[in-house]
Amino acid sequence: MFRRLIVLLFVGFSTPFAVGATAGGDSDVQVSELGLRGFNAKASGAPLYAKHCASCHSEGVARAPNPRMLQFLTPGSIYRTLVSGVMQPQASVLSDVEKRQVAEYLTNVVLTDDAITPKLKMCGDDRTGFAAKEPPEFPNWGLGYDNKRDVSTEHAAFGATDVDRLQLKWAFAYPNAQRARSHPLLAAGAVFMGSQDGTVYALDRETGCVKWTYVASTEVRTGIVMSSPVKPEEATLLYFGDLLGNVYAIEAFTGKLKWRVHPDDHPGSTITGTPTLYQGRLHVPVSSLEVLSALNDRYACCTFRGSVVTLDAATGEKLWQTFTIPEPASKQGANRAGADAMGPSGAPIWNSPAIDEQRGVLYVGTGENYSSPATKTSDSIFAMDITTGAIRWVYQATRHDAWNAACAPANGANCPKENGPDFDFGAAMVLARHSSGRDFVLGPQKAGVVHAVDADTGKLVWKTKLGRGGLHGGVHFGIAATGDRVFVPISDAPDGRKHKKKGSPGLYALDLATGDVLWRQPMADECAGREFCAPGIGAAITATPELVFAGALDGYLRIHDAKTGTMLRKIDTSAPVTTVDGSTAHGGSMDGATAPLPSRGELFVNSGYNFAGHMPGNVLLVFGVKIK
Repeated sequence: MFRRLIVLLFVGFSTPFAVGATAGGDSDVQVSELGLRGFNAKASGAPLYAKHCASCHSEGVARAPNPRMLQFLTPGSIYRTLVSGVMQPQASVLSDVEKRQVAEYLTNVVLTDDAITPKLKMCGDDRTGFAAKEPPEFPNWGLGYDNKRDVSTEHAAFGATDVDRLQLKWAFAYPNAQRARSHPLLAAGAVFMGSQDGTVYALDRETGCVKWTYVASTEVRTGIVMSSPVKPEEATLLYFGDLLGNVYAIEAFTGKLKWRVHPDDHPGSTITGTPTLYQGRLHVPVSSLEVLSALNDRYACCTFRGSVVTLDAATGEKLWQTFTIPEPASKQGANRAGADAMGPSGAPIWNSPAIDEQRGVLYVGTGENYSSPATKTSDSIFAMDITTGAIRWVYQATRHDAWNAACAPANGANCPKENGPDFDFGAAMVLARHSSGRDFVLGPQKAGVVHAVDADTGKLVWKTKLGRGGLHGGVHFGIAATGDRVFVPISDAPDGRKHKKKGSPGLYALDLATGDVLWRQPMADECAGREFCAPGIGAAITATPELVFAGALDGYLRIHDAKTGTMLRKIDTSAPVTTVDGSTAHGGSMDGATAPLPSRGELFVNSGYNFAGHMPGNVLLVFGVKIK
């Protein structure tokens, strides 16, 4: 979770935060009493926040995001929420100028007019329609129910001999964004994806013009999932989650809201893993940013519990919720600053559920505990009954892992005694069938280890350590499996800790049956002075039987031969490009759960990851195979 801590330093803040002083105005509340350590107390929006917002957002009121969660948002998304969103009634006493001041105070970013109403290249009448009968090319985030992230050579429509002929077809720049991490959905002649400022786009696949937009409450980092209408008169829907823990259903061909729910009441809850749609039910992984609230020594850390929530896809009605920690948190004593110490907590779910149709279960992986006592369900693989949510089995990879943001860089009052190692299962679990007929559930971990467990029992079959691991090490967001091979990206980026072993960034291939290494492609440091650059592959990857596509932290997209690991092509996605609206933009680091997507002779690549100190960027790049 180190990447989620140091985001506070690198999400685009233009000036260092000031600490200290009284908020002033009509309120006697001080910034230090609000837990706003790191905010600019002299900003004009500080007393406005203290008077009108703090009683909910700084006091742990259910569904009211903590100030440290609000720091993640763009000023435009906060302003829109105050003007026309869910906070409009509460903000009605504020003038337009004051709403802008609150948004700028919470984000420390100047709010421009373009951030409120960006200029877009809208489609002409000949491009506004959809191929309504064309279903999604790949259901769910993992390109299928099993999360294997494999694409057939036939569907990719290009192979190893065609890689050199890939050339840029068009590029789309996400307005008001410094990262691009919503996995594209290809369907109905369009490309659907979310963005950092909360906008969901429907782009024309051929030209990149905008068919429609929908503005969510805040950043959409999950992928987009599409339904198939049960009845001809029913609308086709798109589903996704946002950073504040909301889940949405909008009409695919109009962008109109169908329903929105907030499935978990904890004020720190967030949705980062793409919900999985299966047989009319939407399975939603729930995580949290309470890990950052622990930075405040007076915060009663911690009370969040990870879960899977299953919703009726037509209505948003909650059908069941299964927590990764059975019992709610209770008082465990006091921290070193005298605040209540709460626990057990944590075990969030950052990843998209995999569906096992044969066994009737779904698989997810959990992260670390946020506070003591550590539980037997953190850093674990879960198998849950897909109908009831009942837990079939749990495999724990790392015991006694409790960690939060107070542990780095120095141990604050809320750092639990275990102090890490923070070895989440951030990447999605993969259900993979060997040619022998045996089914494995693969768990890629930040420890740099891939675990393979038996799908029936959850018992360990093999595990293979490939990377050094660490707070920002190992496997982050997604492996790929095709045939009897498993492809594993390793990050091992610097994380501020001293390690006995050097990092092993690069790409690896394993034998599915044994975990034996088939080939290694270590990654050299090719940053060459690039700011915020590091070697390593944190982003999810995609494979075909011939190729492996891996976007890296250094801004390069590398395409490898799947059989040998040989690199066939390297593309610099950080280079400036002319976008469909005529502007110039560029990509940057590639990380997160968005992955290169080959389809019908094209390759879709999101680039830019101004998060955890990586290279900013904001483009979707679409490559096509040049005809000979």
